[in-house]
Amino acid sequence: MPTALFIGRFQPLHNAHLKVIKNILKENGRIIIAIGSSQEKHTMENPFSTEERGQMIDEVMKANKIKNYEITEIPDYFDDMKWCGHIKDRIKRFDVAYSGNNYVLNCLKRNGFSVKRIKLIEGINSTKIRQLIKAGGNWKRLVPKEVAKFIGGINGAERIKSLKIN
Repeated sequence: MPTALFIGRFQPLHNAHLKVIKNILKENGRIIIAIGSSQEKHTMENPFSTEERGQMIDEVMKANKIKNYEITEIPDYFDDMKWCGHIKDRIKRFDVAYSGNNYVLNCLKRNGFSVKRIKLIEGINSTKIRQLIKAGGNWKRLVPKEVAKFIGGINGAERIKSLKIN
């Protein structure tokens, strides 16, 4: 069975991400979940560290009995060739890369990778979730319960509320 690469920032992991992961695994035997912008943390766009995002992913995978995955990091290079070179060097074996970001898909395709666009789920995205957290809205319904619990355990909502909007 093929191996898929799923690239995202997961700030935070939400229900749409989980649905995409499950759908990817229907077509592939294994998934590599790549945490993008891995060097970023404690900003409004990237409030959680790579380690925190990895822990969220692990908790959700464990709760959903998904074992055929691994997590890796992809920092931003602001240079497409260097970024794709990092992927080639660090993530050696995958058959197709999935993303919902047109820029990422085009960059990967230009650099010789096979790509597939994920189907986005309207109304669920990390930006909206962070905005709801900041405003004290009902965000927990948009994330797996393990993510809501994790964010609560690290005072993540308070962290987001204290961050300035860029």
